[in-house]
Amino acid sequence: MSFHSMWAELLPVGRSSASGGYRRYAWTGADADCRAWFRQQAEARGLAYEVDRNGNQWAWLGDPAAGNAVVTGSHLDSVPDGGAFDGPLGVVSAFAALDELRGRGAQLTRPLGIVNFGDEEGARFGLACVGSRLTAGALTVEQAHRLTDGDGVTLPQAMEAAGYDPDGIGPDPERLARIGAFVELHVEQGRALDLSGDRVGIASAIWPHGRWRFDFRGEANHAGTTRLADRRDPMPSYAETVLAARREAELAGAVATFGKIAVKPNGVNAIPSLVRGWLDSRAADQASLDTVVTAIEKAAREYAAAHGVDLTVERESFTPVVEFDHALRDELARILGSDTELKVPVLGTGAGHDAGILSGRVPTAMLFVRNPTGVSHSPAEHATEDDCVAGVTALADVLEGLART
Repeated sequence: MSFHSMWAELLPVGRSSASGGYRRYAWTGADADCRAWFRQQAEARGLAYEVDRNGNQWAWLGDPAAGNAVVTGSHLDSVPDGGAFDGPLGVVSAFAALDELRGRGAQLTRPLGIVNFGDEEGARFGLACVGSRLTAGALTVEQAHRLTDGDGVTLPQAMEAAGYDPDGIGPDPERLARIGAFVELHVEQGRALDLSGDRVGIASAIWPHGRWRFDFRGEANHAGTTRLADRRDPMPSYAETVLAARREAELAGAVATFGKIAVKPNGVNAIPSLVRGWLDSRAADQASLDTVVTAIEKAAREYAAAHGVDLTVERESFTPVVEFDHALRDELARILGSDTELKVPVLGTGAGHDAGILSGRVPTAMLFVRNPTGVSHSPAEHATEDDCVAGVTALADVLEGLART
């Protein structure tokens, strides 16, 4: 099956007719349809199919128990109203690359695996990369059991409702021990390749990044009868903090985003009692990130005090800088530059990935496919079919180069 036909088959799954974006949330009906698609692709190619204890899907060519396997893949879930390419491009390209290798008659001496990691985006339970975190031991069983969605459904309850046994979730060192190298292909979430004129690039590192929850607590009251001087309104403090985040990020050459907010009682004619905002911040190095977040929190506390509002700040997740395996990265550059003698661009990224989570346990690397607009986590996310096919060829070259050595 060609890349185009696989892509067309997956494209309608979980797509919102209202927004044009995707709502493929973990352990929902759309997620089940994506998982069924993955299994069908594996079985159609005669690959050994399995689901691990954390709900991640695997397809194997060769015996994974032999060890030193070369694994590729990504994820199929999405952010709310996300784009088509973030995650699925890596999974579809993995199957297409395998097809290309078979068409070449490639002789592989190492097992080859394709994986769909569950709940990478964290759209439902608020934590990114749940499937890979559990597998790598970066998320404890106790922490996983405490994850709940907006309706109060816990992760184990969601898994059980979807037909999976949640009792076995947790670290999976035996599975990780099978993997000699993991290479994730992903659409670039920026414009570096478009600006350089390259179709494919290699990742150098993932910026340190985290999520912080800011709770501004005031006093609910009538919007029409309460004097401005008598209000304990948390909304102005929150609004000023959003502006401070933009200012501090610009000063440090970083990024800081308040992209999610919850308000109580959330009435048009009511002064809020609570404004809860989530900050996502990322920077090229730890010192810059610390500087930005510290400055934002300091400003938020000053604004809250000025408005008679209480403030609590809690870090909900954090990932330190991830340097991808240098030897593997250099090998990818050698493989991709061997025929043309061109230097494949190497670039950093502010986006988190399953490859970053696994990097502390197995050698990992990433390939990026050009995104002409740089837009991601939006229905406008895009990559041309020619660039996607170039990504498939690059991935096939890398897999062949690694799996026959």
